[in-house]
Amino acid sequence: MSDEDKDSKTEEPTEKKIQDAIDKGNTPVSKEAPVLATFVASLLIGSFVLTTGTGHLVTKLTNLLDLSGGIDLGNSADALLLMHAVSIEIAIFLAPIVGFLTLAGLASAFAQNTPSLVFHRIKPQPSKLSPIKGWTRIFGAQGLVEFLKAVFKFSTVSAIVYGQFRANEAELINAMFTDPSALPEIILQISMRLIAGVCIVTILLVTVDVLWSRSHWRKNLRMSKQEIKDEHKQMEGDPIVKARQRSLARDRARNRMMSAVPQATLVVANPTHFAVALRYDGDQNPAPIVVAKGQDLIALKIREIAENNDIPVIEDRQLARSLYAATEVENMIPAEFYRAVAEIICYVYSRQTKVAG
Repeated sequence: MSDEDKDSKTEEPTEKKIQDAIDKGNTPVSKEAPVLATFVASLLIGSFVLTTGTGHLVTKLTNLLDLSGGIDLGNSADALLLMHAVSIEIAIFLAPIVGFLTLAGLASAFAQNTPSLVFHRIKPQPSKLSPIKGWTRIFGAQGLVEFLKAVFKFSTVSAIVYGQFRANEAELINAMFTDPSALPEIILQISMRLIAGVCIVTILLVTVDVLWSRSHWRKNLRMSKQEIKDEHKQMEGDPIVKARQRSLARDRARNRMMSAVPQATLVVANPTHFAVALRYDGDQNPAPIVVAKGQDLIALKIREIAENNDIPVIEDRQLARSLYAATEVENMIPAEFYRAVAEIICYVYSRQTKVAG
């Protein structure tokens, strides 16, 4: 993408652009959120699992060692039974740890975006193999932010570790002279304090990273004014094409209307400006039906078709104008025109009877 293209993308992304990006799996993701979730899970594991689970596991293994003299290892089957027993105890100990870490990872993912299955993300993309693209990602804005985050994490974690060791220096020195069985408890306490301190710093880092990742994501989705116009055309349809479609629809409706004029009973016309063709069949409809109507050139065409098919054309300026304004094609005339139209139909029928006689 050229600098000119980047400069032209000054408009905020539309809802359609955002939804399309989400459908393709392009969502804002903070890489630090799973790290925070892992630290929180580690605190929970240290508080609820290691304090009780470790003692239980040690007790089981100690009993196993104390009874080692009575364990029969005469063949491979006996060895497998022993390994099976040890494996069960280790699995019981590790199951809550794995569960906490798995739930923490899922929670960090679900909290950021709604989970969805997107095959587009795993589709091979040649652009990801481009050295130029890779160089841009490393030394671009994203690469700079990742470098600053790495520096921040290294410096803060180093400071926290140094501070904790300085604060617990006497306790660590005394641990060298204490009962070895007490060392796991001391190490666990110091580790919990370290993780708690790192969690506090990571919360700040995740907050900033989430805000930046969403801001950077929306910035990458920005659109130019031409892209917004093209999207509007795509959604609403090209105005030129839509006008052409409306024109074709009017032409088809006009052709159907003209083809129905020969079935009309009479035509009420305002000599050159309006014409309304009516069909009356008392056995099918209680009132006359408008089969065609038109103005100016269409009115003249209706009159021409009527005259060519020997359909009476009655000139009544006021009635023709009123019928044109108040009626729709293929609908019955309104009740207020019954009397006036009935008189014309009676006149037409009487004239046809006189001619036939």
